[in-house]
Formats: sequence, C-alpha cells, structure tokens
Amino acid sequence: MPNWKGIVGQSFSPSEFSVYCHQLHWTSWRPSFIVVHNTAIPTLAQRPNGLTLQHIKGLEVFYRDKQKWSAGPHLFIDDKQIWVFTPLTVSGVHSPSWNSTALGFEMLGDYLKESFTTGRGLKVRQNTIAAISIVSSVLGLDPRTLRLHREDPLTTHACPGATVRKLEIIQAVQDSLVSMHAGEHPVKPVA
Repeated sequence: MPNWKGIVGQSFSPSEFSVYCHQLHWTSWRPSFIVVHNTAIPTLAQRPNGLTLQHIKGLEVFYRDKQKWSAGPHLFIDDKQIWVFTPLTVSGVHSPSWNSTALGFEMLGDYLKESFTTGRGLKVRQNTIAAISIVSSVLGLDPRTLRLHREDPLTTHACPGATVRKLEIIQAVQDSLVSMHAGEHPVKPVA
C-alpha cells in the first residue's frame, strides 16, 4: 500500500474556509488548476443532513484500505459545509491524468439525476463556487483552467454529471472573484 498522506477531517463555512486557506503554506506542492467531481454515491438523498465526520472517516477507510490509494480528493463539499479531506498543500488522488497537478473537489450528489440548480444541489453549487473562488484567489489560479473529471482522457466517468456545466461554473467563479476583490485597484501594466 502506498504511504497514506492522512486527512485533515475538518469542515468549514465558506468564510471559515477562506481564513483556513489564507493560513496555509504552499511550499512543497503547488497545484495548477482544480478538477470538479461528484460523489454519485452517496447521493444528496442518501445524506439528507450532509456529510458528517463519521462519513469522512468512512471515506478515509475506503480510499486508504479498500482502494489502497496514497490519498483522496482534497475537498468534499455538501450543501452545508466544505470538508477538507486530503491536505490542500499536498497532491491528492482523484483524477488519473491530473493527480500531480490539480486539486480535486468532490461535490456530494449524483448530478446525472439530482438537480444542480435548485434545492440542496444549488446549495452544493454555491459552496463549490465559494471554495473554487477562495482557492483560485489564494493561489492566483485562472478559473478558465478549471476542469471537470469527465474531461480526463484516462477516465470513463460522466462525473460530475450532465447538470454540471463547466462554463456556468467558470462564469460564477469569475463573478465571485470580481466581488471578492471589489474596491482593489487593478495592477497597471508597465509601459
């Protein structure tokens, strides 16, 4: 079994997640982009109260002991919170082509069947956009580099589901970043 990197196992609101990310030191590994995933199983219906620490610990057992991976995705995002799973400052395991270069964000739900634009799915979407915006701001990532798991040439998954539309997420993240940095003076290019 590969050396297990361990998990953080903490949940945050978007504002708490921002504080958390601003305290991290990105010295040993620096990702180039973010890959968005969905859990499919469990679905939103299977987790009516979102994810708990018990669920997160169960996912650790699954990835470490059953899959025999060295890590898992970086975040699990539900309609209530943002869970940090694999430390954001080390590479995770989530997408075969991009594990060494990208962060993996897992959204609770099956977005082939469940709505991503209403109800609990909309709240997952909002928390995901907040997480992507925060990490993009901290690391200076261009939201247009965002990828969906199904874009990985080494995967056959429809993840994160047909109702998750990449361009809509990118636009929402760009709007969020503008809002986050409102009032700041843009850097003027040197003539």
